[in-house]
Amino acid sequence: MNIEQLSINTIRILSAEGVEKAKSGHPGLPLGAAPMAYTLWAKNMKHNPNNPKWVNRDRFVLSAGHGSMLLYSLLHLFEYGLSVEDIKSFRQLDSLTPGHPEYGHTKGVDVTTGPLGQGIANAVGMAMAEAHMAEKFNKDNYNIMDHYTYVLSGDGCLMEGISNEASSLAGTLGLGKLIVLYDSNRITIEGSTDLAFTENVPKRYEALGWEVLYVEDGNNISDIEGKINLAKENLNKPSLIVIKTEIGYGSPKQGKSSAHGEPLGKDNIVSLKEFLEWKSQDEFFVPEEVREHMKEVIEKGIKENERWEEMYNEYKNEFPELANEFENWINLDIPMDYLESDEFWTFDKDMSTREASGVLINRLADKVPNLFGGSADLAPSNKTHMNNREDFSRDNLLGSNIHFGVREHAMAAILNGLYLHGGIRPYGSTFFVFSDYMKGAMRLSSLMGLPVTYILTHDSIGVGEDGPTHQPIEQLAVFRAQPNFIVFRPADNRETAAGWYKAMTSKNTPVGLVLSRQVLPAIDGTGKDALKGGYIIRKEKGKLDLILIGTGSELQLAYKAGEALGRKGIGVRVVSMPSWELFEEQTEEYKTTVLPKDITKRISVEAATSFGWHKYIGLEGKAISIDSFGASGPSNKLFEKFNITVDHIVEEALKLLS
Repeated sequence: MNIEQLSINTIRILSAEGVEKAKSGHPGLPLGAAPMAYTLWAKNMKHNPNNPKWVNRDRFVLSAGHGSMLLYSLLHLFEYGLSVEDIKSFRQLDSLTPGHPEYGHTKGVDVTTGPLGQGIANAVGMAMAEAHMAEKFNKDNYNIMDHYTYVLSGDGCLMEGISNEASSLAGTLGLGKLIVLYDSNRITIEGSTDLAFTENVPKRYEALGWEVLYVEDGNNISDIEGKINLAKENLNKPSLIVIKTEIGYGSPKQGKSSAHGEPLGKDNIVSLKEFLEWKSQDEFFVPEEVREHMKEVIEKGIKENERWEEMYNEYKNEFPELANEFENWINLDIPMDYLESDEFWTFDKDMSTREASGVLINRLADKVPNLFGGSADLAPSNKTHMNNREDFSRDNLLGSNIHFGVREHAMAAILNGLYLHGGIRPYGSTFFVFSDYMKGAMRLSSLMGLPVTYILTHDSIGVGEDGPTHQPIEQLAVFRAQPNFIVFRPADNRETAAGWYKAMTSKNTPVGLVLSRQVLPAIDGTGKDALKGGYIIRKEKGKLDLILIGTGSELQLAYKAGEALGRKGIGVRVVSMPSWELFEEQTEEYKTTVLPKDITKRISVEAATSFGWHKYIGLEGKAISIDSFGASGPSNKLFEKFNITVDHIVEEALKLLS
């Protein structure tokens, strides 16, 4: 048996035994896809385990994240720091080998995958980032940004709608350095793909603008290598390499759905070893000659990295300013002096918070050159266009305004990929109600700790005539319930500046800016204290009797109600709370200063569900809210219909106080 086949079988055995020891996992994909994975990692992919964050490494996305033992076996053999003990600890608590790959948890994992289709969409973002930065920084003889993004995908990823959205955009943009290895084993959990998936996938991808290549025998590593090299030559189209494999290859479960998501069983592993002519019955055995072979392969990657470093040092000497800017991009440097300046916080008129956000985007675009983003075909409404920047397209990779098209699912996942690549500050936008389409990817932003900026406009029944299909009700509660996500719903232009300040300075948390369609007045007392999440904007006169808490467009109503109640001699405090999450980060002393525990007469005012507000208003408080869907009509009439008015706030306050 030659060393390459022995290495492939080592990957297979390690993967199967890891799943068997855990009594949980997915052995089928690793057994079938090991040849393509080995071929890619050992013969085609540019990477260095001694420098896993090398900016010009090829990226690898295991979109079929359930096959995680395949990736862990590769990371072990390629010496990324996973030990045999880590392989033995697959799916165990606090191990480095969790059930699905987790970015930031395991060295060498470029992205968290598991929800099918997300990985392909992430990869599109990575390829977009590479293309944009290459156009910006590369010079003749100095291709400092020059790498491929590889995906290993299964049938399940290609069934999910998000993959088609993302692949469509990739074809439109002509992302030639994106290569998908399609593990076509024709089996899913329920059985043959013929049960629910009979379309001609290659023809679909050709229609999407991709090059399609075929490998009829998934064990033919020479053919796999050749097709990858062919794909690399085509820089005008992304490539799909259809590789026919057998799920659970070599085991008695080969070709069966039972190979997908359950351990093989000890007897079947014995049979697997016999079929593969494995010489040892010891568990987790790695032949010494495989170890030596891997050291030779690893050395190639180390030398490639060293050659790049030599080239980059020459680049720095010849283009010092550009090199400095490149490093600023990679370090995600932010102009803090500007964020603290009066200009950033000052506006000359009242405006909707979506319009204020548009002003701020354009101010930031002049100061943050790696700001890169756009909208799901709603830029004129979302106010996300950078006026002094060109559009990103296959003909202008230097452009910064992205036209995502009507593809919310893919947009959010692409934003994650843009950030994961490094060097890019991404943002994306749609109407808040359509964040439902984005939720899966936004959840992964939080899980991975990616400070992606989501601009979510048309935030309430203030949308008006478009009616309940376009009026968000429960979405605020949904994202407030999501761990490690900052919801920021500003009440005016200055609070919008605070939201953007937080978005630009966040290190490990995505930020959702929830913005109004309608013009909102600037309110006395708003400003930088909004960064505390909740703060007093109207102080009571004398004894404190009642606290009104508002967010977004409803804060002005709470403020006016506070004034009206104050004229009646009632001590009313008005609190703006644009972000529950930021408020919870404050000290207990600060929080009780804003919301004294002995003041139980509290009213929240928000044109959305009351769910969650009792945390701040207590059992004796009143939530003025909307716990039904909206309606179609002029926005001012809708606020009256749903009793989100100054008069109703005053009425409820008097009831509470009586």
